[in-house]
Amino acid sequence: MKVQLHDGSIVEIEKSSKEAFEVLNHSTSHLLAEAIQELYPDALFGFGPAIEEGFYYDIDFKEPIVEADLAKIEKKMHELSSKDERIVREVLSKEEALKRFANNPYKLELIEGINEDITIFTQGKFTDLCRGPHLLSTGQIKHFKLLNLAGAYWRGSSENKMLVRIYGTSWFSADDLKNHLEVLEERKKRDHRVIGKQLGLFLLSEYGPGLPFWLPNGMIVRTELENMWKEIHRKYDYFLVNTPIMLSKELWITSGHWDHYKENMYTTFVDENEFAIKPMNCPGAIICYKNDLHSYRDLPLRYAELGLVHRHEASGALNGLFRVRGFVQDDAHTFVRPDQIKDEIISILKLYDEIYSLFGLNYKIELSTRPEEGYIGDIKIWNESEKILKEVCEKSGKEFKINPGDGAFYGPKLDFKVRDSMNRVWQCGTIQLDMNLPERFDCFYIDSDGEKKRPIMLHRACLGSIERFIGVITEHFAGAFPTWLAPVQVALLPVNNEFHLDCTNKLYDLFKSEGIRVEKSDANEKLGYRLRSSQLRKIPYTIVIGDNERDNGTVTYRKYSTKDQVTVPVDEFLKMIKEEIKSRKM
Repeated sequence: MKVQLHDGSIVEIEKSSKEAFEVLNHSTSHLLAEAIQELYPDALFGFGPAIEEGFYYDIDFKEPIVEADLAKIEKKMHELSSKDERIVREVLSKEEALKRFANNPYKLELIEGINEDITIFTQGKFTDLCRGPHLLSTGQIKHFKLLNLAGAYWRGSSENKMLVRIYGTSWFSADDLKNHLEVLEERKKRDHRVIGKQLGLFLLSEYGPGLPFWLPNGMIVRTELENMWKEIHRKYDYFLVNTPIMLSKELWITSGHWDHYKENMYTTFVDENEFAIKPMNCPGAIICYKNDLHSYRDLPLRYAELGLVHRHEASGALNGLFRVRGFVQDDAHTFVRPDQIKDEIISILKLYDEIYSLFGLNYKIELSTRPEEGYIGDIKIWNESEKILKEVCEKSGKEFKINPGDGAFYGPKLDFKVRDSMNRVWQCGTIQLDMNLPERFDCFYIDSDGEKKRPIMLHRACLGSIERFIGVITEHFAGAFPTWLAPVQVALLPVNNEFHLDCTNKLYDLFKSEGIRVEKSDANEKLGYRLRSSQLRKIPYTIVIGDNERDNGTVTYRKYSTKDQVTVPVDEFLKMIKEEIKSRKM
């Protein structure tokens, strides 16, 4: 497949490549804009990039549009595609570009920020400010779908105008498009808010917007997740700590949050002194570190905390468990000497790999490096740290990419993007090197030469937050959690209460004594109805107790989502399920 690059050269790329998919979708975003220009001549255009699974375009409409209008726009796109218009690249000076887009304030703003010759691409009567790359003609764009509308502030700032964002997806074949749309439908069925209600995991109330209420079944999932987290962190030599939820204004001034994050913090007065509910756990970990005098031999020193934080998110941004105002971060803060960075990052990657593999989550890594300006710390430490992070990423065997200049002012970072069973990518884990807070709080250790030295602080979270991660895995598993996580692990169904309830009660007591989360389904309902109910509740094992089971000391079980029935002795079943739970088997 031939594409035209930013410099005007035409190259051949594989249709099956990620790059080809991005070029197709970016070109489709221009086709969308061309169709809108014909249908809504007064519309003004912002950005139209390709994204992970498609594209979007941000547009300023003079009159509002609704979802029903997408079919009309899509029809116009097909009409334009059938004309097979050439996509032509031109190079303009800045002055020429300003004249060409004089009627579009959004494009003018973008042009003002460009200090080089400017490329534009034209198809038919539509011209867009763009770097490319693009297909050679619109006739190659055939299999696409406009998906939905959303609001988006211009350039992501709430101080700017809200534009209409139109999302779509484009594919090289009708079958690929059909398959993707089927995946999107399946994702809707897996909405964690719907499944959370069906399974009694959590609720959201108008009495606490963005503050989830955990119901009994949800507390089981949450507790098991936290127990796993604590167990693995002890294995990797972390000290578990817990720091106060509310700390004084002076602490947040020292940390810098008061100046840079106050609008997102909840504050109050206690004994006439101003306090803030913590939005981050980092200052608390530093207070723990400063409680003792440390030698170079004490490092690395690892503090791990399941810390409850609160952030004042905009009400319109709240979204189930994915975006909340109160959540538990699975935080850890490690204090290291510069010569320990490599070994510590390797250790963290092993820990992350162990946790993500429990859920069948693959991931890739993004390395963000030193900003061009405004960074703090010794540039030698920056360069060495970035070199180490790159080397460790390469040796990990995981896909990774570098985001030049995208690190924080206080240190480079790694972001971990996990991919779920529905092929969606989630930002979960992060590792950040910090040379700022140890300086602000005057943290030090006594080195081998007897001199005070400044440690480097590693911030890291693997799950990101307990709430959001439970939302992710609820959709990943479609609510059918692995046995170790499932709220109810075994359902016991007597065929007939008159003849089989006594045996069922004995099994119930036995399983409960062995630590199995078990329930009896002995309501006066038909067996088929009770079996369906167990399946709807996604219980891993459903056991039917009839004459044979009662008389022979066996159980007949059916695993969730299968129709096969297996009969084994009771002790064999117990051994099997206990091992499955202990090993946290998928």
